[in-house]
Amino acid sequence: MSRGRFVVLSLLLDAILVNVGIVLAYLVRFGGALPPFNFEPYLRLAPLITILYLVSAYIYGLYEPERTEGIWAIVRGVSQAVVVGSLLTLAAFYVAGPAYNSFPRLLLAIAFPLQLGVLVGWRVVIVKFAPIRWPEQRVLIVGVNDLAVELGEELSRRSGWGYRVAGLVAPTPAQLVDAQAAAASGRPLRFPVLGTLDDVSRIVADSGVTRVIVASPAEVRELVEDMALADESEVRVDVIPELYEIFIGTIDTVVADIPLMEITRRTTPGWFVSLKRLADVAFSAGLLVLASPLLILAAFSILVSMGRPILFKQERVGKDLEPFPVYKLRTMIKNAEETSGPVLAEEDDPRVTPLGRYLRRYRIDELPQLANIIKGDMSFVGPRPEREFFVERFIREIPGYRERFRVKPGVTGLAQVSGGYATTPERKLKYDLIYMYHQSLQLDLQILVETLRVVLTGRGAR
Repeated sequence: MSRGRFVVLSLLLDAILVNVGIVLAYLVRFGGALPPFNFEPYLRLAPLITILYLVSAYIYGLYEPERTEGIWAIVRGVSQAVVVGSLLTLAAFYVAGPAYNSFPRLLLAIAFPLQLGVLVGWRVVIVKFAPIRWPEQRVLIVGVNDLAVELGEELSRRSGWGYRVAGLVAPTPAQLVDAQAAAASGRPLRFPVLGTLDDVSRIVADSGVTRVIVASPAEVRELVEDMALADESEVRVDVIPELYEIFIGTIDTVVADIPLMEITRRTTPGWFVSLKRLADVAFSAGLLVLASPLLILAAFSILVSMGRPILFKQERVGKDLEPFPVYKLRTMIKNAEETSGPVLAEEDDPRVTPLGRYLRRYRIDELPQLANIIKGDMSFVGPRPEREFFVERFIREIPGYRERFRVKPGVTGLAQVSGGYATTPERKLKYDLIYMYHQSLQLDLQILVETLRVVLTGRGAR
């Protein structure tokens, strides 16, 4: 079975079997009958219930087969999804009001093992009798640096998903000679170096390569990136595209008979900015009300276990490099930077308390930033705000870092849901620029859904 067919089949079977489990629970509860008084409220909300369960299944990776390899991984993912789906269903009937009170809440407890059985069961059958066939991708990596080797190792670890690393290509003859000398002296790279850029066409044909990944940019690309990300002036950068660039880009203008392609960022439409601000205020106000019991509980826990202060206030840099105070629940020991000075977050940070580690894992510590959104200092989605000390340093050291301050910072962003909690500033910047250059309602919604997954699973937090 192909991956695409598995996803379609998963959605269809889950949508059907989740409701089958509830209907079976009715039959168990009422001795084989479906009394209209109790059954009709469920029928009216069945479409919403189905969507809630499917969203829960998505959050826990049930439509990403690479995240649920093995029987126990399936059982764990389905169990988590059914629990969250049941809780969301309870909330839906509560919000629906008195007209739905005849729905027996105990029914969901009866439905839980039934849903668990059928949702796990069909997946186990597929794994045993119709496993997913991953299409083979033979990958050639351009580059011999550490990043190229790291990429190759990551792809090799995913060999079960069809990846096969054919080898590396040295960008220059001198780098090829260095790689060959290292191999002769007993220090070979993890993968064979098959030639230089001039040999790529031959290597692709001879080795059956189906994908080329450039991990070591050529000098001309470095020059273009430096101009496109120049901090000192507003510069529009165009290139005269080669054939491969026409395949992946869009021609903007033609001068005489020469096509030009713009690679600099386009201005975000005013309607998008206004709509995003309206959504920010509405959703942050509503979420602040809904999360108030959790905030009170977290604040009390901090007070009991760590003492005062409960809130942590720190100045960050926002849009157009304007400073503003950001609010978080305190997760570190008092005066955490008194001796070290400003330092970046790291994995297993010793300054974080046990309670603080839990609050960070599920992003509870960031709930007070909803007040920053209402004030207009931040948005739900955008680059994370950083402290002035690090901003000044990164602007000096990282080309294009100033670019990220053209938009409001966000409580969550593409870097937070795609990378680790303590990934490098350079990698975070790449995610931030990807978001800025491709802003859309669909991308914002995707990031928010991924954030919900991080909150419920604790993935990526330290």
